[in-house]
Order: sequence, then structure tokens, then C-alpha cells
Amino acid sequence: MRIASWNVNSLRVRLPHVIDWLETQSPAVLGLQEIKTVDDDFPFQAFEDIGYQAISNGQKTYNGVALVYRKDLNPGNVVRSLEGFEDDQKRVVAADFEGVKVINLYVPNGQTVDSEKYHYKLEWLSALTQWLGDVLAGNEKVVVMGDFNIAPEDADVHDPDAWRDRILCSVPERQAFEKILDLGFSDTFRLFEQEPKSFSWWDYRALGFRRNRGLRIDLLLASELLAKQCTLAAIDKAPRKLERPSDHTPVFADF
Repeated sequence: MRIASWNVNSLRVRLPHVIDWLETQSPAVLGLQEIKTVDDDFPFQAFEDIGYQAISNGQKTYNGVALVYRKDLNPGNVVRSLEGFEDDQKRVVAADFEGVKVINLYVPNGQTVDSEKYHYKLEWLSALTQWLGDVLAGNEKVVVMGDFNIAPEDADVHDPDAWRDRILCSVPERQAFEKILDLGFSDTFRLFEQEPKSFSWWDYRALGFRRNRGLRIDLLLASELLAKQCTLAAIDKAPRKLERPSDHTPVFADF
């Protein structure tokens, strides 16, 4: 089973890229973030035309997440909010697929360290950690994926010194991420030997992609049992080379 994640930064703009990628890579499940569209405007038919269905948790202009899955899969236990955290921002969608609970997240960005949005991010991550602990208590096979807006280690940053203590790389953010791993999750990308300076996001400005000035903030985490069954984890940089690309590129893992 291939499970993938992609912050598309507007599904309306990037829909042809997503359709092409699905037809090429054929994942069982693809989590999308920043779809930036309400559910009534979600392009369900475009996915059905290529053998997929979708669960959308959309929001106009900002945020929004979706799970796109093969038609032969039957999702169960659909969730569209972070349990125990009141929030009108659409950042969570989860469902069970063939005994695997797949959780797709768009973690808050945080804007700048010590800003109001930064503290919201840390509170959101604390609530997420508590919820994931409860999820693991009742499920052996769990995948948590999405745009985490956290570069876990210096190896995930093109210039660690320049990013030190900045948003996405601050100590409290990384500590919050470590608490999630401590629940019993593994960062699937780090289960395998990877090329140095492998990133999933590059700023549109200053030739960020061409100069490989990026961060790895798009992640797939697997519970202990699934981590043992993971055979591959990778970043596909090809879509970032397309015309009008998202600033993120897909990441995926095979189980």
C-alpha cells in the first residue's frame, strides 16, 4: 500500500498536476493539504474519472484538507476535527482503510516565533499529541501524514544556522514533534538511507528550488507495527519542476 502526502497550495490551481501524479504513481491514499476550497466546490468527479474517490474537509481561501483514495477501498470512522480542540480552521481529516488508520494534517504555520499564531500552533500540537496517544491505544496500524510545518532536525534544513530558532525550526516546535514520535511513531523517511539535503518545500522567492534552499516539513509517520512493514519512503521532486507548481512536492511511503 502506497500512502502519499502533498500540500498542493490550492487544488483549483494544481488539479491537473494532482491528476497526473495519481495516474503515474497510483497511491492507495493521497492526503492533500491547503486545498483552499469548500466541500461543495471540491472536484469529486475529476477524481472519480480516474478511479478515485475523496473525503473533503474544505475551507474557502485558506487551509482545507482531503483524502483521495482508490475506489476499491472503503473508508470507515471518518474524522474531520482535532478531538478536544475547538477550532474553526479545517486542518484534519482521517479515515480507516483496510485496517490502517490514516490521519492527514495541515499543522499551523505559526507565522513568527512568539506571535499569537505561534502559541496557537503549540497549543494545537499539544492537543494533537494527546489525541494521537488515544488513537494509538486503540489502533496498531496508524499513519500520520501531512504538512507539519516543522523541520525535525538540522539535516532537514538547507542552512541550519540561518534558520536557527526561527519559525519551523524553533526548539519548542521540534520538542513538540519529538513528543509525537515518543508516542511510538517513526519518521518513515529516516528509516532508510537518504540523499543529503533532501527537502519537500522550497520558497518561491530567490530561486529557492533551483538553488535547493529548502526544508523537509512534509512528513509521513508510522506506528511501530507499520514502521516494521515500511519498504520505501521518498520525496518526488518532479512536480516542483512543473509550470505553476505548488511550493511543496509529494512525499510517500510504501507498506
